[in-house]
Amino acid sequence: MRKGVLLLIARQFLANVFKSKAIYLLIGMMVILLFYAALSGKGYHDQNHFRTEHQEIARKSWEDNPDKHPHRMAHFGTFAFRLKHALSVFDFGIESFTGNAVFLEAHRQNMVNFSEASFSTGLLRFGELSMAMILQTILPLLIFFIGYASIVSDRANGTLKILLTQGASWKEILLGRSLGLFIIACIFILPYLLTLATLLFSEWHDSGGEEWTRFALVTFFYLLYAIILCFVTIIVSAQSQLAKNALVKLLGIWLLLVVLLPKTSQAIGSYFYPSPTKLTFRSAIEEEVIQNGDSHNPNDPFFNSLRDSVLNVHQVKSVEELPFNYGGFIMGQGEKLSAKIYNKHHNRLLINYRNQNSLTNWLSIINPYLALKNISMTLCGTDFESYVDFQKQSENYRYLLAQKMNELQMKYISTGHISGSEGKVHVVNRSEWKAFPDFDYHYPTVVSGLRNEIPSLLSVLGWFLLSILFLFRLSKKAKAL
Repeated sequence: MRKGVLLLIARQFLANVFKSKAIYLLIGMMVILLFYAALSGKGYHDQNHFRTEHQEIARKSWEDNPDKHPHRMAHFGTFAFRLKHALSVFDFGIESFTGNAVFLEAHRQNMVNFSEASFSTGLLRFGELSMAMILQTILPLLIFFIGYASIVSDRANGTLKILLTQGASWKEILLGRSLGLFIIACIFILPYLLTLATLLFSEWHDSGGEEWTRFALVTFFYLLYAIILCFVTIIVSAQSQLAKNALVKLLGIWLLLVVLLPKTSQAIGSYFYPSPTKLTFRSAIEEEVIQNGDSHNPNDPFFNSLRDSVLNVHQVKSVEELPFNYGGFIMGQGEKLSAKIYNKHHNRLLINYRNQNSLTNWLSIINPYLALKNISMTLCGTDFESYVDFQKQSENYRYLLAQKMNELQMKYISTGHISGSEGKVHVVNRSEWKAFPDFDYHYPTVVSGLRNEIPSLLSVLGWFLLSILFLFRLSKKAKAL
């Protein structure tokens, strides 16, 4: 296989494409879409500024509390806000449909609220025009329209016969046309990636090295996706007898991979694994908490039994004789019990959601569109697992905060005082509120995120290898007539 012949065939293909005015219209359309998508993603800065500001307000409100009984501080609570990832400007993922703030308080695990979808019209349900969405769905159509006749038309007008008689091999012709088509695909892709790189460098110049690692991986997988599309286009064109047949086949592939399979898999997943309503989920947790013991009920059988056990261990006759505040101890045990029950139900809910997504995830093995979509959301921090990670981090923070307040009650509040603050007598110094650190969310690492997308990674790499093998195999069987 000769490099000079490959470049010559690719150059000839490019020359033919750019003779048509249609290519300039397509480039102009993609540039317009780029500007629109980039402006839509600029909400990143405003959203993060808004969330950071309110996180600071919540923290100030927490620290400004006067000397107070620690259990009252546990119920006063605070907020946890989830900042948008730097690369979310490129791929919105499920970001607009998940909440970004949660109120953290003792004995109760609140839902993450305030999603953009909850404040928007129903039109948002049809999706948002992000840079990733354009490259995932519109770019394949452009590649198909530009390359569908690349081989079949040359067969019809006799160009293939001339190339073969002049010494070019089928392998060189197929790879040369694929190379030319890929160069055109890069003309569409690179402005989007350069725009993202510019935003990362200018507006988010303080981004760490991991953001640039994510950007490099995004670039790699989108270019690999384009190569696969080019190979598929050339293969279909070479196997078709008429140009219109090649176009119909390619449009059918796009419709199957981009529309039918994703929508069908989501519908099937929701049918076999229906999600409980918010009310059902909360009711099940509260019922189980009541059944296992209510730490606020002085006559609760479970906590009465626990009290007797504590008294026996310390060999005293009343809780007032204990070396610590019994009220703080009971609140801590109640917090531990309610958190355990909540985590059990929440994990079941997550398993249900993952089961809903399982068909889609496994279909990504045979669907490069789904595979790229999953990888893109993971790298941009807008996937389901990133949202779940925020829930876990905020719940861990809430639990530590509540237990810290219970520890302060056990340590500093009079042992003879079980509940209530009684004015300014049974209180803790406000310096304890400031000593407890603020909530600080950290996104999952690249490695941990991609570990959840093994099927998608295998899919993209597998499609790349299979398309090359099929192209080489086709080069041995293709005919000029």
